[in-house]
Amino acid sequence: MPPKLIIVIPCYNEEEVLPITSKMFLDKINKLSSENKISDESKIMFVNDGSKDKTWEIIENLAKSDKHFIGISQSRNRGHQNAVLAGLMEAKNNCDITISIDCDGQDDINAMDKMVDAYKEGYEVVYGVRSKRDTDTLFKRFTAESFYKLLSKMGAEVVFNHADYRMISNRVLNEFAKFKEVNIFLRGMLPLVGFKSTTVEYERNERIAGESHYPLSKMLALAFDGITSLSTKPIKIIINFGLIVAAISFIGIIWAIVEALSGSTSTGWASTVCIICFIGGIQLVSIGIIGQYIGKIYMEVKHRPRYIISDKTYDELNDI
Repeated sequence: MPPKLIIVIPCYNEEEVLPITSKMFLDKINKLSSENKISDESKIMFVNDGSKDKTWEIIENLAKSDKHFIGISQSRNRGHQNAVLAGLMEAKNNCDITISIDCDGQDDINAMDKMVDAYKEGYEVVYGVRSKRDTDTLFKRFTAESFYKLLSKMGAEVVFNHADYRMISNRVLNEFAKFKEVNIFLRGMLPLVGFKSTTVEYERNERIAGESHYPLSKMLALAFDGITSLSTKPIKIIINFGLIVAAISFIGIIWAIVEALSGSTSTGWASTVCIICFIGGIQLVSIGIIGQYIGKIYMEVKHRPRYIISDKTYDELNDI
């Protein structure tokens, strides 16, 4: 019996692109179904992440137009990662596999064929990986690749050039549901679950319509969240750097005492100010990084919900 698939698509202010890409997703799910690769009961789930435009209205109309379309809406904007998580958790008990993909049409939906084939070969997780970045600017390519390299060096287990286009079996999702972190970085958390995994390469296209919701500032914030959520290496770097500075300072103290005893010392305002500014800057940066970890601990111990679903286009998912 072919597996039931639910495609999870986070949406935030996508009124321009959603009418276009929704047809692409429907064509893909019908094609896979006609080839008997997936069940005809498979669904396309749009997750409205507190959009301020007509995104949710479009999703509701799509759900009325075809049985394959369903939608959920968060009570407010909670960010891309929480939106993906909400869709995955809602879908996990009502399907065999899920595929998460962005709404903008940049990720090649034809890679889904290979993902489903990989599942039938026994793989529980299939990561969509970009084969090249020819469509990116030089700056975008450099920052994106540096993003993955930095995460790896900082101890986060990530798949190079993989974003959030992936297939996950319900078996993996049921285990992943045991991860209760409030600070979510799916790219680094899912590899921690384990199970048999592989990659599928694809080429990324230009955005079909609308504007990107992931500028450089959000990429940097995501990278920092990923590092501090999955690794304590920055704190270890601070400790090692502190030891080095302390050793140099100790040598400086000995040198100053020797100079003072020999009577060859002279007042030096510039050198004193430079040393104070250097040490002060290092302390502030170190305290800031440690403060980020403390802030994350503060958010974790509150155990606030990671998402709140306010509306659905259905009553019970297993009834449709």
